[in-house]
Amino acid sequence: MTDWTDAARKLADEITAAAPEWHDSVSSTPRHQLVPRWWEPIPDSYPFAWGLRTPHPDQPWAEIYADATLVTRVGALHADRADLSDRPTGLPTSSSTLPGLIVRMLHLLSPGEQDRVLDVGTGSGYSAALLARRLGDKQVTSIDVDPYVVDAARERLAAFGRTPHLEIADATGSLPDANYDRIIATVSVRPIPPAWLDALRPGGKIVTTITGTSLLINAKRHPDGVVRGRVQPDPATFMRTRRDTDYPARLDHVYDAARDQPGTETCQLSGPLPDLWNDWELRCLYELDSPDIENRSATREDGSQLLWLLAADGSWARADSEDKTVHQSGPRRLWDDLERVQAKWAAAGHFPLHTMTVELGTDRNTLTSPDSNWTLDL
Repeated sequence: MTDWTDAARKLADEITAAAPEWHDSVSSTPRHQLVPRWWEPIPDSYPFAWGLRTPHPDQPWAEIYADATLVTRVGALHADRADLSDRPTGLPTSSSTLPGLIVRMLHLLSPGEQDRVLDVGTGSGYSAALLARRLGDKQVTSIDVDPYVVDAARERLAAFGRTPHLEIADATGSLPDANYDRIIATVSVRPIPPAWLDALRPGGKIVTTITGTSLLINAKRHPDGVVRGRVQPDPATFMRTRRDTDYPARLDHVYDAARDQPGTETCQLSGPLPDLWNDWELRCLYELDSPDIENRSATREDGSQLLWLLAADGSWARADSEDKTVHQSGPRRLWDDLERVQAKWAAAGHFPLHTMTVELGTDRNTLTSPDSNWTLDL
């Protein structure tokens, strides 16, 4: 059996080619000590279920040191506290994030040797470990809303000599300190919490994602106190911040009403059925315009497709590529909103989202199109 350091070094070679300053941190961090077991989705299960995984005896490092996200908590059940017979259903609520994405974000963050860094979303402790290895333990503070996650990460980090400051905290509330040069978040937020902006020193940077979208932003605090930056070219998605044990339930009751019933209003499709699963840019723009709309899709045996849009207030829309109809019901017309966003983006030349600029203030967060004719609030 090979030593874990060989696997860690191979991972570092793979993911730090564009960020060589993080090679030592990745190759020196024993990820297997931070994630002794994890959850994996059970194929073809419904409702979506998860099974417990541990390293394979013959290849103990193969999965741990792969560039892959390892889900450590589903709903309220952490893998540490689970039995092999457990089959939780629901959404992941904690994980050890894709190492390549963490390195990419750390490269954007570009902390100096004396910078104080806030790591929002402790999870397994992996990103805190990388930061502490490079900057020193005293320069790193990591927070998470989950007391068990914080305690477990603290103990596991200390086992290999890493002692950054870890604290239980709501990322959208007050921070453990109010003085940071860099803030990196492996949970998504919307809007950017005012406490983050207040805590950021002049010239400081924030790297985070926007809830409900795949938008990764990199922004810097300017002398006028406003934090400005850009959307990054490649999509990135994180779990949203939460205050409770689990996220709110999916909108199954709205879907039951929308699945195959006629709506109070019917219209014809004006073009091809949008593919919100693959067209992440349209999906992001729609989410920014109309937050928290759940979308579901299905493909029939003949290849025709269905798309549902669902809202917590009971509004819904169903579009069918077979008969080219759209049914809508409830207090809002969700399909009309999607078509409006689609038409506005088309009129703006389908600009790439990474050309959008971001401006973060304590009273308003905005994203602006490259021609400045379209501003969306976060």
